[in-house]
Amino acid sequence: MSDNTFVYVTYIRTTPEKLWTALTDPEFNRQFFLCSYQESDWKVGSSWKLIFPDGRVADSGEILEIDPPKRLVIKWRNEWMPEVKEDGYTRCTFTIEQDGELMKLAVTHEADGPHSLIPNVAKGWPLVLASLKSLLETGKGFERPPSKV
Repeated sequence: MSDNTFVYVTYIRTTPEKLWTALTDPEFNRQFFLCSYQESDWKVGSSWKLIFPDGRVADSGEILEIDPPKRLVIKWRNEWMPEVKEDGYTRCTFTIEQDGELMKLAVTHEADGPHSLIPNVAKGWPLVLASLKSLLETGKGFERPPSKV
């Protein structure tokens, strides 16, 4: 991993369809994304937003690629930290591969060069993805919103 790329891989006991739905459905998002949710119509070129529980836009961007239930690529920019927003867009790729009865979920968040969002996502993605795994395997994600929001 370089200073401009964060990669996280986890294995989840679920189906590709359930994992895809969890990643793209706002009601599922609220259950694992620490009370936040995504908003998009999930088509190439469509706008994309991550919304805080209080309605503020946390992050925004565009759907670059979508191949349900295998791959999703989002052009991603932070909206709530001015110094990070100034850095511009990053790219977040979700890939889902079946491995027996498990789903391998890889999240790769990358920037063209050094970017101040990458250290932040390196702290956030492990918690969010652990919550997603918990939700799909036990029926309950983590409830607390992120700190310092």
